[in-house]
Amino acid sequence: MEIPQSDLDRLFFFEHARKAAEASFAKDPLDAENLTRWGGALLELSQFQTMAESMKLMIDAISKLEAALEISPRKHDTLWCLGNAYTSHAFLTPDFDAARVSFNKASEYFKQAVDEDPTNELYLKSLEVSAKAPELHLEIQRQGFNQQVAAAGSSASNVKASKKKKNSDLKYDVLGWVILAAGIIVWVGMAKSHVPPPPPR
Repeated sequence: MEIPQSDLDRLFFFEHARKAAEASFAKDPLDAENLTRWGGALLELSQFQTMAESMKLMIDAISKLEAALEISPRKHDTLWCLGNAYTSHAFLTPDFDAARVSFNKASEYFKQAVDEDPTNELYLKSLEVSAKAPELHLEIQRQGFNQQVAAAGSSASNVKASKKKKNSDLKYDVLGWVILAAGIIVWVGMAKSHVPPPPPR
C-alpha cells in the first residue's frame, strides 16, 4: 500500500519536529514549550505506526508533556495536548476499565486547559467531546466483538464487516482530528520559536 504524498509530508514534518525538539532538549531540558512541541510531534508520529509502536510513542508523548507541566503547570496548550494524548491512548486500549482511566485523565486535562483559557473554542469543544468518548470507545469495542462473532457465521459476515469498517473509520476519524489538532499546536509552537528578528530601523 502506497502512502499518500500528504501523509509523507506530515510524517517528514513531524519527524523533523521531533528531532529538533530532542536537540533543543539537550541544550535546555527545562524548556516547557520545547517539551510540548516534542510531545505533540510524538503524538502525530504515532498515527503512522503499528498499534504497539503507536502505543509506545503515545506513552513517550505523555511523559514529555507531563514533564512540561512540571516546569509550567498552568501552560494551557500543554494541558490540552496532554488531554489529546490520553484520549488517543484510551482509544487504543482494548480494556474498557483501563481506557476509562485514560478518558478521565483526558477530561481533567481538558478542564484545566479551559480553566486557564476559558475563551478558547478548541479547548471547550475538546472538553465537550471528551464526555462522549467513553461511550464511543465502548461502541467500537462492542462492534469489534460482534464482528468477531459474526465472522464465524456465513453470509452475515459481509454485512458486519461493513459495519465494522464504518466504526473503524469513525474511530480513525476521531483519532485523526485529535492528532491533527495536536499537530497544529506543535506547528504553531515551532513557528513561534523560529520567528525572524525584526528588521533594523
